[in-house]
Amino acid sequence: MSPPTSYSMKKCSKSKYSDIRIVYDTLLSLGVPNRASTYRGKLHQTSTYRGKVRKNSARMVMNKLNHELDQSTKSFLMLLPLNRHEPNMSTCTFLWPMFFFLLLLHLSEIATSSELDAFTFSGFNGAGYLSLDGLSSITSDGLLLLTDTTKQSMGHAFRPAPLNFRSPTGKLLSFSTTFVFAIAPQYPDFTSDGMAFLVSRTNNLSAATPNKYLGLFNPNNNGNTTNRILAVELDTLQNPEFQDIDNNHVGIDINGLTSISSYAAGYYYSAGPAVMFSNLSLSSGQPMQVWIDFDGVSMQLNVTMSPFQMPKPDKPLLSSTVDLSGVLSDSAYVGFSSATGSYFMTTHYVLGWSFKMNGEAEPLDYTKLPKLPRLKTRSGNSKKLAIWVPLALCPFVLLIIGAVVFKVRRRIKYAELLEDWELEYGPHRFSYKDLFHATNGFADHELLGIGGFGSVYRGVLPTSDTEIAVKKVSHDSRQGMKEFVAEIVSIGQLRHRNVVQLLGYCRRKGELLLVYSFMPNGSLDKFLHDRTKPGLDWACRFRVIKGVAAGLSYLHQEWDQVVIHRDIKASNVLLDSEMNGRIGDFGLARLYHHGTNPSATHVVGTMGYIAPEMARTGRATTATDVFAFGVFLLEVACGRRPLKAEADGQQFILGDWVLENWMKGSVLETSDPRLGDQEWSEYEMELVLKLGLLCSHRAPSARPSMRQVVQFLDGNMPMPELSPDYFSFSTVTNADFKDYLMSFPSSVNVSVSWLSSGR
Repeated sequence: MSPPTSYSMKKCSKSKYSDIRIVYDTLLSLGVPNRASTYRGKLHQTSTYRGKVRKNSARMVMNKLNHELDQSTKSFLMLLPLNRHEPNMSTCTFLWPMFFFLLLLHLSEIATSSELDAFTFSGFNGAGYLSLDGLSSITSDGLLLLTDTTKQSMGHAFRPAPLNFRSPTGKLLSFSTTFVFAIAPQYPDFTSDGMAFLVSRTNNLSAATPNKYLGLFNPNNNGNTTNRILAVELDTLQNPEFQDIDNNHVGIDINGLTSISSYAAGYYYSAGPAVMFSNLSLSSGQPMQVWIDFDGVSMQLNVTMSPFQMPKPDKPLLSSTVDLSGVLSDSAYVGFSSATGSYFMTTHYVLGWSFKMNGEAEPLDYTKLPKLPRLKTRSGNSKKLAIWVPLALCPFVLLIIGAVVFKVRRRIKYAELLEDWELEYGPHRFSYKDLFHATNGFADHELLGIGGFGSVYRGVLPTSDTEIAVKKVSHDSRQGMKEFVAEIVSIGQLRHRNVVQLLGYCRRKGELLLVYSFMPNGSLDKFLHDRTKPGLDWACRFRVIKGVAAGLSYLHQEWDQVVIHRDIKASNVLLDSEMNGRIGDFGLARLYHHGTNPSATHVVGTMGYIAPEMARTGRATTATDVFAFGVFLLEVACGRRPLKAEADGQQFILGDWVLENWMKGSVLETSDPRLGDQEWSEYEMELVLKLGLLCSHRAPSARPSMRQVVQFLDGNMPMPELSPDYFSFSTVTNADFKDYLMSFPSSVNVSVSWLSSGR
């Protein structure tokens, strides 16, 4: 049976016009103007041709209604008469009121599901349905302007009527939305805070704060589960307190600004079989599109983005399983929020917006979207500043310039080099900012000394109040830097009472900073050569010598690897609070495995302490360290530097001078005159002088090991009886120390026991 024609409707009442008019007025009263317009033409046609409307024309009207009605209403319409010649007047009289009652109920459902649960704005001109607060407004071009260039402000825009996010049984419903937005900073290189799409149980966010809180939360309620807010943030500032990954990211937020999932802003695209990723700058001022899709069954929330007018990528930027049952109320509001900061102003726009419950949001018609205003160029801003600053000296502009300069200078001041391979050395790496503050900006009054390879500054770490010494060493090349830093970190594991602990390092462009434990009494050479300081008595000197020998023996033979210091000298021996000697400055140190031969490098060290074979071959060994230690012994005992230019142009060599006095039988006369009338052991003095000559022998094979040196100094093994002739280079050119000792019968017993103890 067909639905009633206009003719049959006419016979049921005195005016069929009033029947269609009721349908039309009903649709208008329900707030469904686009559906009412469907019947407007039919209403006009019926009014013009009363009594002459064709049967099939009226049937078209009712067929349209019939398509919208559910099956129960269709069954009811079967009772209505269709025969224009035999109308059932009694049926019309009693069933037409019931028909319109069911029609109103069904059209109410249609309006709710079609008009309230889905909407599309291709521009916002005439969009009186949005609820705006704060800075939000609709421009004459149809742009939704969330914020302008007002400082410390925020703006919100909501769909005024809440949406039902749960079915009658209480299950979460799916939803889909897409929008086109743009974030335009006032200055291209400096942006303020971002914006967010949100689903909230309330559209009153007046208690929220601007800046980093994006107009969503405030310091007191951020993270509270009672907020019941789902937000997708488009963040253009990095806030460490919210664990932001960078200053250009997209994040999913639940009740707070610490994202449960975030990723750098960008999109995926296919390049043949591969899927590639391309970054997008949120604050570029260019329009971009975002899609947000939630599946109420699987609880899967996907966030996808792309440049403007590009099709939706297949792979979402973010995809997380999120249980929103405790977040989404039965009804909630959807909309946008944004905020501005204190310094650099940013404008937030929404060009178009589409939303749908239980289905995919309707695509936006790009041709109908409003255009963004022309962005200010860098040159335009510069011209305005050039005009207004000289004329008005505007405090605001000066404040902006000062803030920019401060930020840039601060960034340059604390800039440092950090490569991926350094991440594993985290605990051993110091930030340049911490070292800068620890040394008061490497102030002159914190300078401890200047050496051949850098300056040393005293500092106090602000986080732990630990006193440190920071040595700045120049380096211009990255070649071998990874291996060098690895060795520095390994040296930091050294633990010995006579070794200054290397705490860590920091790298800047062209500069390496080494951080050591602070030694309050400074370096030994100041007590030996600075006449303004009191001299050291012999007991203290001998204790320092024994300590340095023990420390060097630890480096050569007692640790996991062989550590060759390469720069043993008095200025690198530091004195702790009890005047104990400690080996410091490992900037030139190298590590080798036991039993391996060190490779050749360029010659490093300090003149006067460099062994002859090191100068010839460039290969540093434990024997070259022993040579430097021998020179150090002579320096401590004699109080004179190893090399010095004489007034007659000749070069004074400390070792040759001590050897000459030994040949004359006056070796003790080389002792430091500053010892004066103090009591000191002639035996210990002679032991140190002769041991210094032995360790600094020109032939590497003639030198003892540091373990043997420690035994000599501790008295656990007597020194072999040597004559000055032993130190003639020609004597030992083709024979080592063992062969030479065997040539002296009086020393055979001593030499055998010494040599059998191992080198």
